[in-house]
Amino acid sequence: MLRLNSLMGLLMLISTLSFAQTKRISGKVTDSKDGNALPGVTVKIKGTNTGTISQANGSYELSVPDKSTKLIFSFLGYADQEIEIGNKQVINVAMGSGSKDISEVVVVGYGSQNKKELTGSVTKLAAKEVADQPVASFESSIQGKAPGVVIESGSGKVGQGMKIRIRGTSSISASSQPLYVIDGMPVMSQSLSDAGNDPTNPLVDINPDDIESVEILKDASAAAIYGARAANGVVLITTKKGKIGEATRIELNLNSSIAKPTIRRKFLNTQQYATLIEEAATNDGKYDFANNVSGFATEADAINYYKGRVDKRMTALAGGDGWKTNAINTDWQDEEFRNTAHTNQIDLSASGGNEKTKYFVSGSYSDQEAIVIVNRFKRYGARLNLEHTANSKLSFGVNMGINRTELNRISNDDAFSTPGQLVAQVPFSRPYDSTGEPSSNTLYYNGLISKKYEYNRQVTFRTIGNAFLNYNFMPSLAFRSEVGTDIYMLNEDFFQGKPTQDGGGIGRGGNNITQNVILNTNNYFTYTPHISENHNVSAVLGMSYLQNDLRGNAVSGENFPSDAVKNLGGAGTITGGSSNEQRYTFLSYFLRANYNYKSKYLASFSIRTDGSSRFGPKNRYGWFPAGSLGWVLSEENFLKGSKVLNLLKVRASYGKTGNAEIGENNYYTLLSVTNYPMLPGFSPTQLGDPTLHWESTQQADAGIEFGFFDNRLSGEIDYYNKQTTDLLLRTNVPLASGFSSIYRNVGAMENKGVEILLNSRNIQTRNFTWTTSLNLAYNKNRVKSIDGQIIESGVQRAVEGQPIGVFYMQRYAGVDPATGDALYYTSDGKTTNDYTKADRGVVGKSNPDWTGGFTNTFSYKGIDLGVFFTFVEGNQIYNQAGQYQSVGFGGGYDNQTIDQMNRWQKPGDITNIPRLSHFFGNGNQAPSSQWIYDGSYIRLKSVTLGYNLPKSVVSTVKLNSARIFVAGYNLWTKTKYMSDPEVNSNTLGNITGGIDFYTVPQAKTWTLGLNVKF
Repeated sequence: MLRLNSLMGLLMLISTLSFAQTKRISGKVTDSKDGNALPGVTVKIKGTNTGTISQANGSYELSVPDKSTKLIFSFLGYADQEIEIGNKQVINVAMGSGSKDISEVVVVGYGSQNKKELTGSVTKLAAKEVADQPVASFESSIQGKAPGVVIESGSGKVGQGMKIRIRGTSSISASSQPLYVIDGMPVMSQSLSDAGNDPTNPLVDINPDDIESVEILKDASAAAIYGARAANGVVLITTKKGKIGEATRIELNLNSSIAKPTIRRKFLNTQQYATLIEEAATNDGKYDFANNVSGFATEADAINYYKGRVDKRMTALAGGDGWKTNAINTDWQDEEFRNTAHTNQIDLSASGGNEKTKYFVSGSYSDQEAIVIVNRFKRYGARLNLEHTANSKLSFGVNMGINRTELNRISNDDAFSTPGQLVAQVPFSRPYDSTGEPSSNTLYYNGLISKKYEYNRQVTFRTIGNAFLNYNFMPSLAFRSEVGTDIYMLNEDFFQGKPTQDGGGIGRGGNNITQNVILNTNNYFTYTPHISENHNVSAVLGMSYLQNDLRGNAVSGENFPSDAVKNLGGAGTITGGSSNEQRYTFLSYFLRANYNYKSKYLASFSIRTDGSSRFGPKNRYGWFPAGSLGWVLSEENFLKGSKVLNLLKVRASYGKTGNAEIGENNYYTLLSVTNYPMLPGFSPTQLGDPTLHWESTQQADAGIEFGFFDNRLSGEIDYYNKQTTDLLLRTNVPLASGFSSIYRNVGAMENKGVEILLNSRNIQTRNFTWTTSLNLAYNKNRVKSIDGQIIESGVQRAVEGQPIGVFYMQRYAGVDPATGDALYYTSDGKTTNDYTKADRGVVGKSNPDWTGGFTNTFSYKGIDLGVFFTFVEGNQIYNQAGQYQSVGFGGGYDNQTIDQMNRWQKPGDITNIPRLSHFFGNGNQAPSSQWIYDGSYIRLKSVTLGYNLPKSVVSTVKLNSARIFVAGYNLWTKTKYMSDPEVNSNTLGNITGGIDFYTVPQAKTWTLGLNVKF
């Protein structure tokens, strides 16, 4: 701390040299089109943070030091203007529309920069990209809109965890999710819900309509200011604020949506099922007789025996011969999905400000039904952002959001109680019996019983906010202090009634309470001295401290007297109880300095040191430096003034970031409490490594930004190379040690890629505009070394020399035309029908090569139309459920997908679907590349048609504006996959991905909305 105080004292001493005489500048800002006054325009002295805002009549006044050279005028939707001050005392400005890409202000860590002078790789998404969409969390809104940012929602469940990867996966055992920062406050983003179910998404607690902008820091130069937590990128979320000179504005947003599944799988109907199951029995009889398995005298005897067994089972399920006559034909997907899922959202806000006080206050309500039964999400909350200027030096304020959410969950994909597995039932069984109760006479447990007699409800109360103080020692030196908190209270209740499978005839219930509290403080100086007209310098120096406290309690019971009694007080037996408490801390110091000469030669440097309680005393601190350079060639004399080229900037950066996301206490060797036999004691549970330290990522980035024809065509291209070393790897140890694994710093991984962003204003007239935006990203991931470890999760592995998350399994070779047998490759490249002799190897990967988005926006007078496509290419999907539903019965009675109609039937048939078999199997219900599919797709993600009512109409009802719109989401998908290609049964893992196991497809949604401003 003494070191920090000394540095800050020196900075204050140096800053006194910047005192100078000032003069008063005044003027008026207007719209160049109609001459109307523009209130709320930001007027800043170039190279400083000193400025003001134009008033309701467009006027402004500002004191500027005599040495100041230019004023910068900026306003949303208008091109920035730089005006020479010279000897002027009155400066009037007429602002016109133009490309904002090269002149907008971008939020970066602990400050903001003009994008033209930015030397790091940052993508900014505005409020319009995330608002008014029928999604629970903002990540769904920005999917496909930022190059290099891959977002997987996993399924059509609501409230589910999201998988976000910025420039690829950088870790194997540690988290690869980015760091989220809201108004300067790092927030909790990992799931804390019941680990026995799908992870949920804590970011659904944030109302997307409260967001002003989302900045994604991608390269080391932009992200290294967050040091040890920035290896996976940083997502900065800025919430809406009031503006000086803005009269009180009230805004009401209403929208209502209906949804259905994007794609429904095609299963056999009763007639098709009866044909195929009897064919399977016939094939089994032939197989038995040919191989002398049971010693039947004739082939007919064998066939009759197996057909008789099938007939007996089917008749029992159907309650008669209806399974042969098509009398009952149930599409169980009708039971899995709601007829129509509804979503309703209401947002009401008020904002405004004057020279002293700015404010934004909002309230919101959202109720979203998933397309799958039971699953439902509700959220309501409020936000207050307030800033008050006490005098010319001191201002202070608060940013605070409070939300309550309620999530009705369903079981994970690997459970018979989940609605997704209803499709396994045979088509001739009835969902309900004659009394209206869910039928128990089904092939497998009927998940509709759980729908009626079971629930899993998760309720959260969350407060995210900070209080801040700004003090301007002088125009060139400012100090900001922030104290923030993220308080997350989670209450989970579950009850499994007596009729349910998990209730076991006695009823079971439980309650989990989790409290996670983050306390964060940031204290930093911003120094922007005026050196000369050509030299511009700014610096940030500060410290940050973060403390995270997690507490959890869980209790469970069973033996309830009645299903009417669902609270734990009614349990006859308390079967379990536990509690836990953990804390981790980060202490950090950081410095960033920016320099530009004539706004064309740019340089930036940052360094941060982080100390974390997650590592031992000898390895607690890490250093994370980064530097970048930029050259605005378009400011050189040989290009300046060109009518064709408006912007040409090249930039390069290199830096180091870290990752510590492995949870707490992993460097310790630990004991756990054990109670056996009914006596307290301890048992060893974890082997520790006291030398454990940071996982480090070194990243190089080279980029070019350009603008042509008055910036009607603009964009940027980036190449990056990320090298991650000292992986925090959960490695295997011999079981003879008494342990199975230990965290060690072992291995290396790389991500290399290219990102392309193109924006164009194709047509721009007084009444009609057409703009296009295209983003593309290519990423190549490779596990360079893992010290010979076998790191796998199910059918996926981390394999040296391969991308992370490759599918590793037996290689399917097709069907023997002579016998209909499923064939597999052996290690020498030959084929065999014996699965046990098949060779295992890499058969695909879950991570795509290319991702991107394509947007066209049209406007004509008051009408606007937006069309947005997303696409993914170069990945594979493993249909894990294919082992049961696309295997020609293969030992079970599950209903089969329609592709089984193309099965092998007689010698000489050429097909990829083996001979049907029930009792002997033919495909073994075991993993193989038979169920690996191309996961590439292009999707019409959204279409929005809006109409702004004319001023003459809205003014008669005392409104400032009114807009109605209709929108569709996930309307069309082109894919080779049999179902929705946007699936991931295990959402958040590094190795796992692209697994479809009865996974709920995405929702196809239609929305009607109204935006009104008073």
